[in-house]
Amino acid sequence: MGGLAMEEMPLSALFEQARKIHLAASESGVDQDVVKKGCEMFQKCEDMIGKLGLFSSNETKEDISTNNLKYLLVPYYLAELTERIIQDDRIQVVKASYAKLKEFFSFCEAMELVPDEELEASSRGGSGAPADRRALKIARFKRQKAAEAKLLEIKERKERRGRSTKAAALSTPVEAGEDDIPDDDSEEEREAWLSSINLAVCKAIDLLEMLKREEEMLSAIKERQLKDGEDGFSRDALDDRTKKAETWHRNAAARVQYSNPAQPITCATFAQDVLEGRASVSQGHEHKHQPLIFGPASIVGGPLSTNRERMIAQVFQPSHRMPTMCIEDAGLTEMNIMNDWQEQTKKAIEEATTSWYNDKPLRRKEEDEEEDDEDEEAVMKARAFDDWKDDNPRGAGNKKLTPCG
Repeated sequence: MGGLAMEEMPLSALFEQARKIHLAASESGVDQDVVKKGCEMFQKCEDMIGKLGLFSSNETKEDISTNNLKYLLVPYYLAELTERIIQDDRIQVVKASYAKLKEFFSFCEAMELVPDEELEASSRGGSGAPADRRALKIARFKRQKAAEAKLLEIKERKERRGRSTKAAALSTPVEAGEDDIPDDDSEEEREAWLSSINLAVCKAIDLLEMLKREEEMLSAIKERQLKDGEDGFSRDALDDRTKKAETWHRNAAARVQYSNPAQPITCATFAQDVLEGRASVSQGHEHKHQPLIFGPASIVGGPLSTNRERMIAQVFQPSHRMPTMCIEDAGLTEMNIMNDWQEQTKKAIEEATTSWYNDKPLRRKEEDEEEDDEDEEAVMKARAFDDWKDDNPRGAGNKKLTPCG
């Protein structure tokens, strides 16, 4: 089906065609051209949904009609098909698929289609106890199996009803002009699409975790390759880079004849914006912070050699001291002072902690030595007193108590 036919197709027919491609890609491997075609169809569906304004941010799942529920799955289907695209730069594919899954998850969260425990886990950023993560995975697996069982039950119910209707039509002839009354299965269809969305939410969460790990691994591999291969560029790549540099310098030399030099950047904030890509040097900015000059410029700007020149330069001067730096420079200076203070405080705490730890055995040894000295003095004193008692028995100096005294 060509591009013109895709443009002419209504949203429902385009969604069904793209959904068939997604189903075929999920069940078995398909050609890359078919996968890319399915991605283009889903992207066209997204554009049509945005133009028609089918969904609003202040709606919930009860406010969406049954016929429009299925279009909630467009970002999820597009993310799954995008993840199956094979190309050299795998990181770009992973990032595109991850972004679409996040978009689908955020929209389902706004529609109150995501369980509370998944929202809490998402707010924590995947951090938590291993037991909690395991319990969350088990609960998610149970919800996924319940949704699959519900979809299978609805499918079997439709097939049984279709066979019954066909058998009744064959047994009972239809009168001329009598129309078949279709079954009112809108509730069943709504239940089926809600089950499909719940199943997609469970799969999207698992796929988000897998894509995040894959992106981290690919980024680490790419950084390692760049680090290891700095000196291993091929000669063709070096020649191509040299040609590009020469062309750029040649064009710049040609342009400089007809262009004015850029004004110097005197504002730290604007310079940071230029470095981070939020602004360009050619953009005008009002934060020049030029020093204010008072008095005759010829005298103020030149050397003040005599007392007369100094007195003339002081004419029309303000009564207060003028600032010597802009607000950005003052903020950076204060930040440097605070960083130095924090480093000194941290160093002092570490030294105090280390000194206390190292001095503790020494103090314990000194206390033990003092206790040993005290014990030795007490023993010597007790021995001396025992010797004195041996030399002076009790009552030996009292002559009046003796019979012959």
